[in-house]
Amino acid sequence: MPPAAERPVAPSSGAARPHASDIAARLERLPMSGYQRRIFAVIASAWLVDQIDVALLTFLLGAIVAAFGLTPTEAGQLAAMTFAGQLVGNVLAGTASDRFGRKAVFQVTMVVWGLASLAAAAAWSLPVLMACRFLIGVGVGGEAPVAQAMVSEIVPARVRGKYIAILEGFWAVGYVLSGAISFFVLPHLGWRWAFVVVGLLSLVVLAVRRTMPESPRWLAEAGREAEAESAMAAMERAVERATGRPLPPVAPALAAATAAVPGPRQDPHQGPHQGPHRGAVATLFAPEYRLRTVMAFGLWFFALIGFFGLNSWIAVLLKERGFSIVGSVGFVTLITLGGIPGFAAAAVLLERVGRKPTTALFLICAAAAAYLYGNAGAGTVLTVSGVAVTWLFVAGFIMQFFMFGMWSCLYAYTPELYPTRARATGAGFASAFGRIGAILGPMIVPVLVRDHGPATAFQVGAGGFLIAALLVLTLGVETRGKVLEAVSR
Repeated sequence: MPPAAERPVAPSSGAARPHASDIAARLERLPMSGYQRRIFAVIASAWLVDQIDVALLTFLLGAIVAAFGLTPTEAGQLAAMTFAGQLVGNVLAGTASDRFGRKAVFQVTMVVWGLASLAAAAAWSLPVLMACRFLIGVGVGGEAPVAQAMVSEIVPARVRGKYIAILEGFWAVGYVLSGAISFFVLPHLGWRWAFVVVGLLSLVVLAVRRTMPESPRWLAEAGREAEAESAMAAMERAVERATGRPLPPVAPALAAATAAVPGPRQDPHQGPHQGPHRGAVATLFAPEYRLRTVMAFGLWFFALIGFFGLNSWIAVLLKERGFSIVGSVGFVTLITLGGIPGFAAAAVLLERVGRKPTTALFLICAAAAAYLYGNAGAGTVLTVSGVAVTWLFVAGFIMQFFMFGMWSCLYAYTPELYPTRARATGAGFASAFGRIGAILGPMIVPVLVRDHGPATAFQVGAGGFLIAALLVLTLGVETRGKVLEAVSR
């Protein structure tokens, strides 16, 4: 007879499912090894490339405006289409991932945005380009909650926040690479070839990500116990090979901490994966999660209205203040380098100080930096030399440090707030509220610039960051170092 840790246990009706708890405990006791890091690298590589695609419009918008003769309103609408697509992708892929699994949905999202990026290169009119950017947003937005859930479920609690923060840090790297691609491709081949380059990158990463396993936590929670046991046993063997040592036993305290949250009663006549899904959306608004949901939705909305309201227009605003199109792209690429140490600092603080204080700290500092950047060199015609430009660079570098560090906090914190049956749904819906802010931001900024000047736009962005920080401080819960099942209980 196989040992108890390997015997499948039938899920109980309405109460915690013993096998789901067993899988979680076995996952949490695994040492972090090269095997988990390889899975993480697969997810991170896809994350990197899709963030390159999202950021492209920041650097190409000036050239596209000139090519199509767009008005400020039309340019704002084009920028908003990516975020509208992300909103749809967040909701659809998040709920689909909780119902059908992490792996399949994760792969589909890349096909969608990769093909859409190639199609954008051939766009012959503004409506066609807007449709392509919408589909890019659907694919990229769909990937976000799935990637968050997957990393959260395979990485042990003791380093979970650090790895999700590092994952989000690949966005900062992607942002810089997007600027570099635009800087070198734009003056020689034009904006269309930048979309071609990114579309081709997606095909390479799609081949790599096919090796990613399904989440044993999700399989167990979905009632697919034989598959969960197979995936878990394969992971245990791989970790043993990677470390060269026998695995430690599951400590009693860890087994107690991973006792699963009671899920919705499963109808035995339904398919095995329908039980967790039936309560996913309802779970977000259940009494024990309601305040967390208000905090998460508001946090994402106000943080993203600030971030995208500013970043979608930085290159255009620089062009209006004296920079050439290529010069503004290069300048934005350089200040975006500040995001790389920003996410690294956030990764350290999330584990050492905690999710709640680190998130609030980065939001408050992002607000102050945005205000300073908006007023840097005010009233001066900027050139590529001189004190005014130097101060503008310093202020911009600091602003990107905290704004990209803020992103690491959002992605590390949000999936930890909900149980496995609703983790991707919760992350997806929170991100969707953020996309509403991302849609409004680029549309509000040109009006503010026209009526009150560029500094006002940065002041409004700073206000969004401060409101988000207040929500975290008043409604947030601390999740640092706790296993997911304990946070969700």
